[in-house]
Amino acid sequence: MAHSVSESRLLIVGLGLIGGSLAAALRQVGFEGEIVACDPDTSEIERGIEMGLIDSGGTSLSQQAPGASMIVLAVPVLAMESVMRELADVLPDIARVVITDVGSTKATIRDCARRVFGRVPSTLVLGHPIAGSEKSGVAAANPSLYDNHKVILTPEPDVDPDALARVRALWQATGAEVLEMDVAQHDHVLARTSHLPHLLAFSLVDTLARQDQRMDIFRYAAGGFRDFTRIAGSDPVMWRDIFIANRDAVLASLDDFEAGLATLRAAVEAGNSDAMLATFDRASHARQYFESLLNDTSYQAEYLMQSQGQVTYRVRPGGQAQGRLRVPGDKSISHRSIMLGALAEGVSEVKGFLEGEDSLATLQAFREMGVAIEGPHQGRVTIHGLGMHGLKAPSGPLYVGNSGTAMRLFAGLLAGQAFDSELTGDASLNKRPMGRVADPLRLMGAVIDTAEGGRPPLKIHGGSVLKGIDYELPMASAQVKSCLLFAGMYADGEIRVREPAPTRDHTERMLNGFGYSVSRDGDTCWLAGGGKLTAGPIDVPSDISSATFFLVAAAITPGADITLEHVGINPTRIGVINILTLMGADLALSNQAEVGGEPVADIRIRYAPLKGIEIPADQVPLAIDEFPALFIAAANADGTTRLRGAEELRVKESDRIQAMADGLAVLGVEHTVVEDGIDIVGNGREDTPSYGGGRIDSLGDHRIAMAFTVAALRASDEIVIEDCANVGTSFPNFVELATRIGMDVKVEGENG
Repeated sequence: MAHSVSESRLLIVGLGLIGGSLAAALRQVGFEGEIVACDPDTSEIERGIEMGLIDSGGTSLSQQAPGASMIVLAVPVLAMESVMRELADVLPDIARVVITDVGSTKATIRDCARRVFGRVPSTLVLGHPIAGSEKSGVAAANPSLYDNHKVILTPEPDVDPDALARVRALWQATGAEVLEMDVAQHDHVLARTSHLPHLLAFSLVDTLARQDQRMDIFRYAAGGFRDFTRIAGSDPVMWRDIFIANRDAVLASLDDFEAGLATLRAAVEAGNSDAMLATFDRASHARQYFESLLNDTSYQAEYLMQSQGQVTYRVRPGGQAQGRLRVPGDKSISHRSIMLGALAEGVSEVKGFLEGEDSLATLQAFREMGVAIEGPHQGRVTIHGLGMHGLKAPSGPLYVGNSGTAMRLFAGLLAGQAFDSELTGDASLNKRPMGRVADPLRLMGAVIDTAEGGRPPLKIHGGSVLKGIDYELPMASAQVKSCLLFAGMYADGEIRVREPAPTRDHTERMLNGFGYSVSRDGDTCWLAGGGKLTAGPIDVPSDISSATFFLVAAAITPGADITLEHVGINPTRIGVINILTLMGADLALSNQAEVGGEPVADIRIRYAPLKGIEIPADQVPLAIDEFPALFIAAANADGTTRLRGAEELRVKESDRIQAMADGLAVLGVEHTVVEDGIDIVGNGREDTPSYGGGRIDSLGDHRIAMAFTVAALRASDEIVIEDCANVGTSFPNFVELATRIGMDVKVEGENG
C-alpha cells in the first residue's frame, strides 16, 4: 500500500492521537519517506521519536516546515488559523507544498484559509478522518486506528488533481476508505451524527451528576446508560472548539431534536400511545434498517456511496430436489399491503409479509411519513392507518433500495400528496427508466422532475391538482397501471387504464378488498377519485416468482418431488405454471382457496422429461419475472425453446436476456439471442449432465443469481456466481431452502 505514498518529507503538525496514529500506520506499511513533527510539547516529540513513529521534530514551524512535501495539520480547530499564519510566513511559495488537515468542521477551516491566504490554495485538501478514541496524546497512537474507517475529503472545485490524489493515497495507505463530499454537506452530516450526540451526552451526564441521588444514579446505571454516555468522557477543550466552530449546523440539528422531543413529550403527557409507538417504532426500525444497509453499503443513506458488500455463491454440481417448502410472501402483495394499510382508516393486520430489504424499505418510507407500524415479526405487521390525507412530509429523500415496484407505486401515491417528496434507490435502481410513470402522471397534472434520461431520483412537487385521464399503456406493465390507479384515488374524475396485454391485477383486487371500488371491462380498468380505504386483515400468499426456482429445480432433476405450500396462483401470475406444463412438467395443484381476494394453492411438482416449445405470446407478460429460471428449464429440455415478445426483460434489474445468455455461454449451452427474445437448445438426456460449470456474473440481479444456483443440479462441474448480495432483497432464506431440498450451496463474503 505505502508504495503509492511518494512523499519525501511528511510533516505532522500536532502530534497527538490522530497525528501519532497516522505516523504509526504509515510506519507499519513500510512508508520510506521521512516523518517529522511539530508540537508545542517537547515531551510529545521525544516520546514520538522513542516510539519510532517520527524521525525528528521540534516546537518551531519555521525549522520543521521547509523541505516538507506534505503537511498534515492535526491541531485543534480553533488553533488552525494561527498555524496557517505561521506557515504563510515560513513558506513563501505555499503552492509548492500539499497541505491537508484532520479537523471535524470544514467550513471554519476553509474560512481560516481564505483569511490567511486570500483564497483556498489549490494544494490545500481539507479532510476529516472519522476515527478516534477517548484516549489522547501520542502515547495512545494506534496503527490500526484508521483501518476500515472512513476519511472524508472536502476538496474545493479548483483543487490541484495531483494534490488530491496524494492526500487520497496517504489515507488509503492507512487502510481507510476515502470518500468525497462538499464542505456544507460534511458539516451538516457531522453535526447530526457526531456533534449533536456528544452535546446530548455531555448535557445528560452533567444534569444527572448535579442531582442529590447522583451516587445511586451512577451506581445502578445499566449498560445502555454507559454506552450512551461514554462519549461524554471525550476531551472537553476539543469539543468546546468544535461547538464554536460548527455552531450554525449544531444549532440547526439541536432545533430539529428539540422539536422532536417536544412532540414526544406531548405524546407522553397526553398518554397518546399511537404517537409514542409511531416514534419508537420508527426509531427502532430505522436503527435496524440503516444497520443492515451499512453492512452492505458504505453509509448509503448519508453519503450516497455505492454497495461494497460482494457476496458469491459456490454451488457444487448435482444434488436432490425433495421436500415440502413454504417460500416467502409475495413481494408485490407485501409492498401493496403496506401502502394501502397506511392510507386506510383503521388498523390492518398483515400475515406472511416478506421481510426482504425491498419490502423493509417500503415500511421504513411510511414510518418516515408518520405511519405507526409494528413489526415485522415472523411475517406479521400491524399498520395503524392514517387515512387518505394523513401522511406527513418526510424529512429527506425516501430510499427504496433496489425496488422498481416501490419506486413506481410510490410515484403515483406521492403525486397526490400536499407535500414535496423525493424518491431515490440504490445504484442499480437509479439507472432504470422512470419516464414510463412520470410521463402519464404529468398528463394527470403532476409536477415531477427526473434525472437525465428519465431516471431517478424522482422529485415530486406536492399540492398539484390531479385530473382523471384515459391512458393506453404503451407496454404491459402492472407497475405503471398500479401507479396510475394510486394517483387516480387523488384525482378529480375517473382514471381509466387500458393494457395491451393482461398484467398482474394485485392492485385492483387489493383496492376492492380495502373497500375502494375498481371496475374492469375487457382490457380496461378504472376507478373514480375521492374514495377511501378501510383497514382489514391481509394474508400474503407465497410468491410464485420465488416458488419458480424450486418448481424448475424439481422439473429438471430426475427423481425429484417438491411441494410448495400456500402459493399465490393469481391468473395474471401463472405464466410459469402454464409454460412448464406445456413443456411436459408433472405439476398438480391442491388445497385451492381464496385469501383476501387472492387465489392460493399447494403446488406439487415431480420430475418428468421436458421438451422444448415455442412460448405462447400471451403467456410472456404473465411470466416476465420467471424467465431467468425458465431459461434453465429450457437448457434441460429436449429440443429448442423459443421466446419472442420479451423486450421488457432488457430493462429489468439487468438486461436479463443478455445476462442469462452470457451465463448460458459460460456453461456451454447452445443459444441464439434476438432483440426481443432468445432460442435455447436443451440437452434433454437424463443420464448425463446437461452442461458444464464455470464462473457467472449475476450483475447484481437476484433472479439471475438464483436461476444459475438451481442450474447446478444438472451441471457437470461447480458453478460460481458473483454479485449475489441482492438475493436478500427478494428471497432472504433462499440458500437455506436450497440446502434443505438437497443442494450444496456455499456463501462467501456475506458480511462484505
